[in-house]
Amino acid sequence: MLENFSLAKFELTLAPKETLFLPAYKGSTFRGGFGYAFKRVVCANREAECPDCLLKEKCVYAYVFETPPPRDTEIMRKYPAAPHPFIIEPPLDTKREFREGEELTFGLILIGRAIDYLPYFIFTFEELGRIGLGRGRGKYFLKEVRDGQGKIIYSGREKTLREDFWIIKPAALEFPSSSSLTLSFLTPTRIKHQERLTKDIRFHILIRALLRRAFLLSYFHCDKNWKPDFSTLIPASEKVMIEKEDLTWYDWQRYSARQDTRMKLGGFVGEVTYTGEHLKDFFPYILLGKYIHVGKGATFGLGKYEYTAAIER
Repeated sequence: MLENFSLAKFELTLAPKETLFLPAYKGSTFRGGFGYAFKRVVCANREAECPDCLLKEKCVYAYVFETPPPRDTEIMRKYPAAPHPFIIEPPLDTKREFREGEELTFGLILIGRAIDYLPYFIFTFEELGRIGLGRGRGKYFLKEVRDGQGKIIYSGREKTLREDFWIIKPAALEFPSSSSLTLSFLTPTRIKHQERLTKDIRFHILIRALLRRAFLLSYFHCDKNWKPDFSTLIPASEKVMIEKEDLTWYDWQRYSARQDTRMKLGGFVGEVTYTGEHLKDFFPYILLGKYIHVGKGATFGLGKYEYTAAIER
């Protein structure tokens, strides 16, 4: 299961050169700024839209930020874009101003082939620091980048990138075995069930969303051979029950420069505890979801959760 799935987690630390004015939820600001700077850095034909560009099949920007399904794809043929191979995890606090002398750290997760493009991401976030971020376009300096084990792999002063960073192979990770599991949703989570956003978080609804996301990321960015056994997993997931639930709906908006409109992107946050013997079958996917997030808007940090499993005695 997921033998060829790989990902890498990084932490980027920014040092403001002047005051940064950011929204309470910073994920969409980071993603929007990254996309703008990324196109400036790598796009050879900025006047053309990606679907009309002759270079889209070989373009790093198109692959990372637009992610068109390849011509020979067996799935999502009618969709303009596949799931993107990166996730930006903004800081969870709601602080809005970061002054010179303070620091700001956020997470970046790269999936599959996107790991090879880490230098592009680092260079782009350096370029974004020169362009400016947030209201007033405050400038910053990219101080350092650490991998998922806390090792410094890039120094903004020395301009050197180490290649011996930690690559996570979910199939090789140890995961708990328990009949009780609590998920803490830390950022707004947008899961659709029967074509509608829902706060109904029965276990099978969560698992359907998580399996679909894992499958698509694996297919487009890691390996085309893995496919979850939905016929077995879904009936088993329906036997896992909710023990307790404390979820609330969190409404927020983001401005889309490409669509020139404000978009409502509410989702649920809070905790839910599941119980059932069949939980043990799903811990590998729950562990993977901790990294890849679940639901819509994952690229700018939505659908982030942590889990706690009861210790079996």
